[in-house]
Amino acid sequence: MTKIITFITILICGLLTAQTTFEKEMNRALQTWKQGKPAEAVTQFEQIASVEKTNWLPNYYIALINTTRAFSEQDKTKMLLLIESAQKAQDVCNSLALENPEILVIQAMIHTANIVYDPMTNGQKLSGDVMYILNKAYKIAPENPRVVFQKASFEIGMAQYFGQDSKPMCAQIEKAIELFATFKPETALHPSWGLDRATVELKKCK
Repeated sequence: MTKIITFITILICGLLTAQTTFEKEMNRALQTWKQGKPAEAVTQFEQIASVEKTNWLPNYYIALINTTRAFSEQDKTKMLLLIESAQKAQDVCNSLALENPEILVIQAMIHTANIVYDPMTNGQKLSGDVMYILNKAYKIAPENPRVVFQKASFEIGMAQYFGQDSKPMCAQIEKAIELFATFKPETALHPSWGLDRATVELKKCK
């Protein structure tokens, strides 16, 4: 009996240590990203992902960071490489938690980056997919500020392209900002980004 108790105790301690190590490494990578070192952060997340094969969070941040970098990359070759790297990480997330609204938002963002990369080829092909994904995310989590913001942001781009009124979408961005104030991530490691981007986007509306 004593041996069984000892074994269980060792097992529990091992699990707690592993969890602590995961949290420590994730926080370190997130801090690297916040310090303005996205490439280094991606490398750190990749190392975590190679160990945590059933957890979607490391690949989520790889996809998010590379997609964000792609939007600001002027070199088309580098932009495409970032998009492809983002999609590779996203594919892992999709296989682990396809119905997760946070993951759906990133897939919509990657498609949007592809549209920006080659609007003539990808605009018509992917715009419908983006709206489908964002509408799906909205049905699952209408109170998620990233879902509301990303949906409104994409719709503003579409409205401007077709010369339509974007005021209704601007109201949705205001709603997203309100939701950021009350939204509570599942853990400190789960997505919480977006307020600064929504604030910038709202200023463009006025």
